[in-house]
Amino acid sequence: MPLILPNLETDIKKAFKAASNANGPAAEAILAKQLAIAIDKYIKSGIVTTAVTTTGGSGAGVGAIT
Repeated sequence: MPLILPNLETDIKKAFKAASNANGPAAEAILAKQLAIAIDKYIKSGIVTTAVTTTGGSGAGVGAIT
């Protein structure tokens, strides 16, 4: 599945909403954690397809980023 920007936007909005329920350092900690989770989830949702050519032959593979 390709990276889906609207999902990241939704998760970022959720992070700001969660942080708005707190004040000061607690709000900053909540926002930082939720943004980190949103970005991590977004990056890991991508799929990488690559072709590999070696002296022993060629091949192709598809796999999730883990």
